[in-house]
Order: sequence, then structure tokens, then C-alpha cells
Amino acid sequence: MAKRSLNATAAAAALACLAAFGPAGSSAASPPARGAGPSPAVPAARFVPGPCPKTPEPVAALDRARCGFLEVPENRAARSSGRTIKLAVAVIPAASAKPAADPVVFMAGGPGGDTFDDIPILVDAGVNRDRELVIMAQRGNLHDRPNLACPELDRFYARYVGLRYASAPAKRLLLDAVRSCRDRLAADGIDLSAYNTAENAADFADLRTALGIAEWNVYGYSYGSDLALTYLRNHPEGIRAVAIDSVTPPQVATLPWTWSSAREGIGTILRACAAEPRCSSRYPDLSRTLTEQVRKLEANPLTLNARPPRGGDPVKVVLDGGAVLNLLVANAVKAHDVPAAIDELSRGRPERFAQARAADSVQAVGMTAHGLTESVACSEWAPGYSESDVLNAGRRAFPGWPDSVLAQAPQLPFQYDACGIWNVPDRTSAQRAATVSAVPALLVSGTFDGKTGASWAREAARTLSRSTSVRIPGITHWVVPQSPCAQKVLASFLADPTSPDTGCVAGLAPKPFTISPK
Repeated sequence: MAKRSLNATAAAAALACLAAFGPAGSSAASPPARGAGPSPAVPAARFVPGPCPKTPEPVAALDRARCGFLEVPENRAARSSGRTIKLAVAVIPAASAKPAADPVVFMAGGPGGDTFDDIPILVDAGVNRDRELVIMAQRGNLHDRPNLACPELDRFYARYVGLRYASAPAKRLLLDAVRSCRDRLAADGIDLSAYNTAENAADFADLRTALGIAEWNVYGYSYGSDLALTYLRNHPEGIRAVAIDSVTPPQVATLPWTWSSAREGIGTILRACAAEPRCSSRYPDLSRTLTEQVRKLEANPLTLNARPPRGGDPVKVVLDGGAVLNLLVANAVKAHDVPAAIDELSRGRPERFAQARAADSVQAVGMTAHGLTESVACSEWAPGYSESDVLNAGRRAFPGWPDSVLAQAPQLPFQYDACGIWNVPDRTSAQRAATVSAVPALLVSGTFDGKTGASWAREAARTLSRSTSVRIPGITHWVVPQSPCAQKVLASFLADPTSPDTGCVAGLAPKPFTISPK
């Protein structure tokens, strides 16, 4: 397979247009929605240059970036509304003095996480080493207009550490926060049904044409991999190559699916300990110990004071079975410390878990676009399944664990109740589909990932005929920033998507586990 490239004329035109971002007010129409003809009522997308966002923490790469807003229709299907939104964009220069002509566009995880605070991580990982790096905040995120932040939910999560994970008070406070946020956003005239993966994907298609880029490469992780595959399926034009990290195939992204990933990630850590003589000798039968502790804490939770890892006054935290499970899934306890943390918990020393939960008491209010999170979860992940489906998936993943733990999808407690309040249309018929493509693809997974289990890359690769998959042992969620080998593989893939060098993967092993004193 020959590497695809721009011809000299197209490359020069693309670089010239990108360097200037086009004249102020230039526009490019996005492709019409499938099944619908063009309509003059739909405003064209356009890029408007402007200053870079003022980020909460300084981002050095923005000092040399070119920034602005992409203006797009809020709802491409609501053809008569004419309402537009503005999405924050930055182009980070390549580190190389002679960058390649095809940039890399980044699709962040979440949905709802701030994209701009990922820039230092991407730069440190060398993603812009040989190419410009294009950053756009997904619709509704921080720095966008509108921003679908929910301070009500941020304040709830800060209080949540002092409550039982699946308790009635926690549920009531969460749903009150969801209702308050939804009512406020709806009162502002925001069409919450328009904040979904298909519209996100169309935004990126519009961005490429609005910037005059003939061809680019896509890199997305976690939810960004779901978005990248949707983008590739709906708007394949101009995509040279796609790299996805911590893979979430859109056809399997449902609430019950979270249990299979949790089981795979946690189970792989426990099996790795069993395979390491020092770890298995010090922590025998760790799976049984974990089950015992989850059952014990769910029956009799611990309430104690713990200091957040980054400092500050101690806060009250509650450790029950649901809290322990979700701290493991979230990688809140470092993977190489997990055996020690479980063993210490069984010996009456819960400090590692308690401190990890205390970290959530410090919330950056207004940073996360929970409105985008809820709109995607409620239109794409929740429909078609029930609370009993989630419970049954939990029982299959962790036999013998209490139903009160298994009834809530990991990381998404009380999601069906929240979706009853959020009230957005079911989009699964359009979204829950495999992406079939011959565009070169790289799939990167971490074997210790409890959010997006490594085996799910196989499901995505099944319909990507020119794909290369790599698994990095001992790595959790979002692999490339954590693994120098994964960084080399990604760089090799971007240089030649048809023949990436994956040789560094052979012989990799997880970091040795922590051995704590008895």
C-alpha cells in the first residue's frame, strides 16, 4: 500500500491557507446531513481568527499558536433556526523546522473535558514533533460559546466523597444538580439535543475545510476514539490516517459495556501480580481478598478523614464497596500500587484508597462541560438497555459482589435517572454502528485500562482493513503520554501509516508492583 500524499500544488495551497487561517470571515460549507439536501437556511461554517484562550493554568505552546473560533450551526438538522455556536481552535506549531504538510488534529476524551489543558501533555509526548497540531474544543466545552459547564455537578462531586457511593442521599443530590443544570442551560436557549457525537464529527469536518487543509491525520483517545471513528465513518474526505488510543468503538459504547472493561482492566492487574513472584508471594489470592473487602465495606462502610494528595485540609471520606470499585476503574490508585492498596485495606490500613477518594473533594468548578457529557450519555450510551441489563453485566463481571455495587455502571452512577431528567432524543440508530474503512489506522491500548478494556480494540479493528493494533503492558487509560514506546509507534505511524514500526513493544513488561511491609 502506497503512502498517500498531497500533490505539490495542493500542499502549497493548504500550507499557505493554514498559515494565515484564511482571510477574516472566510467560510466553507459543511457537508449536509445524510439523507437531507442542502438548504440555504443552514448557515455555513467559517473560521474567524482571534486571540488564544486564557487558560486557568499557563500553556506555553499557546504563546506561538494561531487561534480563533470556528462558527458552525448549533443543530444542522434544525434547518430553520439559524442559531450558531463558536468553537475555540488553536494550531500549535511543529517542533521541526521542516514540518510535514499534513497536520494532526486531536480529539479529546470525556466527553466534556477541557481540550486545551491537554496541550502540554500532547507536546511533551511529541505529537507535534513533525507536524502542526490542531486543537479544537468539542462543542459545549470550556472556551466555547456556549459553554455547557455545570458548576452544580462540580459542587456535588466535591461533596460526594463524604457519601456512600450508591446511597439515597447521593442519588438525590446528584439528580438535583442535574436538574438545576439542565433547567439553566435550556432557559438560555441551548438545544441540548444538538450536543452529540455526529455534530461533533461534522464540526471537525467543517474545521478542515474552513482552514483550507487538504489532508490531515486524526489522533483521539477514549471518547475521542469514539468521535474519531464516527468522523471517519461520516466524513472520510481528507483523512490521511487515524490513530486511536484507549479505544471505545461506537457500536459497543453502552452502559453495560463499562462492566466488561472494568473487569478486564482490574483482572489484568491482579493476574500480572500473580505472575510476578515477589507480588504473588506477598499478596496471594488477591482476587479473593478484593472480593472480601468490597463485600465487607459495602456492609460496613468506613468513614474517616483523609488529606487530598495535592495537599489541603483533611476531608471526610466514606469508603464502601462502590467507592473502592470506582477508584480502581478510574486509576485513582496507581496500577503498580493496587496490590499493596488492597492488601493494606484488608489489614485495616485504608489510607491509599481514602486519599485517592479525597482527591475528588477538590473540584475545578466550571472546567468540565457536564452538559455535553449528559447529552452524549443519554442519547447514545443509555438507550436500548435497562438498569437490570447493567446489573446483570456487573454480575457477570464480578460474581459474588453485592448487587448494590453492581447496579451502577462504573463512573456513571444513577445514569438512567439522570437521563430521565436530561430528556434528549435517542440517537443510537445513527450512532451505534461499526466504522468500515480502508484508511490506515493505529489502535493503541493499555493492558491495565479499566475504563476502555484493551480487548475492545479488536472489535474496532475488525472493520478497519488497514489497521495496526498494539498493546502496551502495564499502562492504564490514555496510553501515549504514559509510554515512550507508544510515542515512538505513533510517530512512526504518522511518518508512514502503512508500515509503522512497532518493534519497541516486544519485551515490554509492567512496572514492578509495590511491595509494602507486613
